[in-house]
Amino acid sequence: MTQASFRDESHYVLLLPDQPETFVTATELSAFLTQLVTAYPQIADPNLAATPARQAERLIQTTCEVELAPGETVQWYAVRLSKT
Repeated sequence: MTQASFRDESHYVLLLPDQPETFVTATELSAFLTQLVTAYPQIADPNLAATPARQAERLIQTTCEVELAPGETVQWYAVRLSKT
């Protein structure tokens, strides 16, 4: 059995400050984080990835949260959705 990585996941739960959890696709998460990196450039290292889109992908691959301001954190976690 192979071990799945976060990059293989297609759905995530997104946790925003003072908001209910939201389920998003990998594409939606990438778009959201791209916008977030554009609005908060301090959350990503431009030396590791040149564009906001690549910075967002790097965040997805290497972490599961970013701090926008003290006490204000955005988190995301890979989830597997199954039909019952």
